[in-house]
Amino acid sequence: EAPRNAIEETLVRIWSEVLGVDKIGINDSFFKLGGHSLKAMTLISKIHKEANKEVSLKDLFKSSTIKGLSKFIESAEESIYSNIEKIEEKEYYESSSAQKRMYIIQGFSKESIAYNMPQIFKIQGFIDKTKIEDAFKNLVERHEALRTYFETVDDEVVQKIDNNYEFKLKVQTSHQSIEEITNDFIKPFDLGKAPLFRAEILEIQGKNYLLIDMHHIISDGVSMSILTNEFATLYNGGELELLKLQYKDFASWQNNFLKSEEMNKQEEYWTNMFNDEIPVLNMPTDYERPVIQSFEGDSVSFEVDKNIAIELKKLANKTETTMHMVLLSAFNILLSKYSGQEDIVVGTPIAGRPHADLQSIIGMFVNTLALRNKPEGSKKYIDFLNEVKENSLKAYDNQSYQLETLIEKLDIVRDASRNPLFDVMFNMVDTISDIDIKLNDMLLIPYSGEDNVAKFDLTLNAMEQNDEIAINI
Repeated sequence: EAPRNAIEETLVRIWSEVLGVDKIGINDSFFKLGGHSLKAMTLISKIHKEANKEVSLKDLFKSSTIKGLSKFIESAEESIYSNIEKIEEKEYYESSSAQKRMYIIQGFSKESIAYNMPQIFKIQGFIDKTKIEDAFKNLVERHEALRTYFETVDDEVVQKIDNNYEFKLKVQTSHQSIEEITNDFIKPFDLGKAPLFRAEILEIQGKNYLLIDMHHIISDGVSMSILTNEFATLYNGGELELLKLQYKDFASWQNNFLKSEEMNKQEEYWTNMFNDEIPVLNMPTDYERPVIQSFEGDSVSFEVDKNIAIELKKLANKTETTMHMVLLSAFNILLSKYSGQEDIVVGTPIAGRPHADLQSIIGMFVNTLALRNKPEGSKKYIDFLNEVKENSLKAYDNQSYQLETLIEKLDIVRDASRNPLFDVMFNMVDTISDIDIKLNDMLLIPYSGEDNVAKFDLTLNAMEQNDEIAINI
């Protein structure tokens, strides 16, 4: 059914942009068309910007069609969209909450590469080194984050931008194996020196590789996708829309927002969630826990049987939940069976880009939500899934409250052998990072070497593609 009024026409256009789907009817469900939590947050911020009406994630679940959502928007109170203002040029700028957290973590172990974000590509076809260098030069000029470094001023972590830095592509030949080369390339960053990003080309026995590495303090998963997509556009001779904002503008806006009345409400939600004894997950392990947390680890990957994946999708549709909620509920039950505990906290990352103007900026936006659920043996599964859904929706609505602020507020006694608040992460990967990048005259094929860094005791990554679910632990 076609849109019947101006609001529905606007919603069809926004849905089409967010979902990448051309034909959308007013009775189609956002989630059945491929919407997930990251796309939902983008949708909500675009609606707020264009219609000056605020929609929560819970509202979107209740009214997941354009027909239902337009009715909700018509009756909703006007909520003026707050623009992020550009800040004036200065010697240094305040850092964001996430950057402060990352700076402190790296400070504990300056030689650690746990928060490096490397990407290795095998290059097929003709290599135009000048075009590659020019594309990276443009990206470094475009995104201030790629020439940002950090210092402390009056005991505050601040960010500075090196406007004199000019990117030069390093090209070298080696006789070592790609594994040895990769280990040499991925080395600790000094956060006090720009850039916290590097890229080079390597020729090994007639094969060529593009190596990229960034520190998490200036990047996140969405930023990695922005970098590779924009690199491809520039290499192919395309043009990019001018950026209205830079990361420093967001940091300033966020720090003001964190002092607002809305933030007091969010703080109340999280402190109430953890106002009693905080459970510590004790999984049975083969070896004794080290006194000081080590980031050594390994990874195992597998795919969920296609028939099971289809059934899980049906379950999500039937219960009006998402695959994230279904898998998180199952993960909680599994952890409960292993540990014998029925009160479990699992961390889950959230993109942290609640504003429509932040979608194309490289930077560290991601926040982590501490989701507390109680997989008690006496409950029916369907009731527990509903609890996970309600808890997730409430957490998403309060997602701007930063994890490190919560940890400070709860006054958690630090245990050097563990992460504060939770030791297990669940991540539904929304951005596909391991697909080939087609350029005019060459192909970049992701090369995945060994992944032996573990930030948590256990991290479950799940990625849904068509009728398949890929799992990495």
